[in-house]
Amino acid sequence: MKNMFEKTRIGSLSLSNRFVYSATWDGSADVKGFCTQRNNDMLVERVRGGVGLVITGMAYVKPEGSAAPWQLAVHGDEYVDGLAKMADAIHEAQGKVVLQLAHSGCYAPSALTGREALGPSANDTDKFPICREMTLQEIVQVVEAFGNAAGRAKKAGFDGVQLHAAHGYLLSQFLSPFFNKRTDTYGGSVENRARILLESVQAIRNEVGEEFPIFVKINSEDFVEGGLTVDEMLQVCSMLEEAGVGAIELSGGTIYASGAYSSCRGGQDQDVYYKEAAARFKESIGVPLMLVGGIRSLEESEQLLHAGLADYISICRPLIREPDLVNRWKSGDTKPATCISCNGCFGPGLKGAGVHCAFEGK
Repeated sequence: MKNMFEKTRIGSLSLSNRFVYSATWDGSADVKGFCTQRNNDMLVERVRGGVGLVITGMAYVKPEGSAAPWQLAVHGDEYVDGLAKMADAIHEAQGKVVLQLAHSGCYAPSALTGREALGPSANDTDKFPICREMTLQEIVQVVEAFGNAAGRAKKAGFDGVQLHAAHGYLLSQFLSPFFNKRTDTYGGSVENRARILLESVQAIRNEVGEEFPIFVKINSEDFVEGGLTVDEMLQVCSMLEEAGVGAIELSGGTIYASGAYSSCRGGQDQDVYYKEAAARFKESIGVPLMLVGGIRSLEESEQLLHAGLADYISICRPLIREPDLVNRWKSGDTKPATCISCNGCFGPGLKGAGVHCAFEGK
C-alpha cells in the first residue's frame, strides 16, 4: 500500500516522500527581487523539517508582474547567481526545489512596479483593479518571459519549475471568464482562454528540454460568479496532460474572492478544501496530483492518498508555524498541525520582516 513516507518519482525527479511545501510569498527577497540569505534559510528549514519537495514563493517573470514587496524575481540573467545559491543550499540539505514562475497581471500594484497594470481585458469597475487589456504582442512577450525564466531556473540548478496559473494572477485571469472578456483567440472558449498557459508550457519546454520537470498550479474553481468552473478546470488539465506537464497542484479561489472562498482561507472550520474537485480530477486525468488546502494531519494525508484522491500532499501555513511538522509526524507524534490558519503569518512579511507565524497561542 502507498504511504506518505515512501520514495517516489515524477519523471526525472526523485522525491524522498509525498509531502510538498506549497509555494507562498515569503517577503524575504531584497527590494529588487534578489534572493537573500533569509530566503535560503527559510526553505532549508522546511527541508530539514522533512518535506520531500520545496516549491519557492512566486518569482515574477517580467518587471510589471510583481505582486508584492520583497518578492523573488527571475526576469533577468542578473538573478541567476542568487537563485543558484538558493538551489545549492537546498541540495546541500538533501532537498529538492522547484521555482514557481508568476506574473500577477491586473493585481500588480502600479505603486510598487512603477508600471501600468495589464490583464487579459481592460477593467474600469470596482470588481478588481483597473488595468489595460494586453495586446497580442504583449501576450507573446509574456509567453517568452516564462520560457526565459525557466531557462534561468535550470541554469541556477533548480529541479523543475511550476507555472502559477491559480489564485487570480495573470495566467489564472486568462483562464477565468470572470476576468477574461476577450473576443480574439485568447478569449471566449476554454481552449482559447487556456492558450497563453499552453503556449507558456511549450515555451518552457523549448527552453529547458524534454527531461526538466514542468508543474502547473491551477484553481479547482474560482468561487466567484462567472469564474472558472470545475468542468473547465478538468478540460484545461486534460490539455496540460497532453502537453506533458509532470504534475498539477490543485488549489482554488482568487484574490478577489474573500472569506471562506479566498485563495488563502482563514479558520479551521472547513474540511479539505478541494476534495470533491480532486475526486473528479483523479477520475479523468492521469497526471500526478498535488492537493493543497485545509490538510492539517497525517491521518487526513494518508486518507487522501489511500482513497486515490491525491498523489502528493501540499502544505503551506502549517509548515510556516511548524517547520519540523513532517519529521514530527514521522517520529510518531501524529497530533494535527497547530496552525489555526489565521493568516497572521503574512503581517510580518508586509512589514519587511519576512513571513513567519505571529500567533502566540500554544
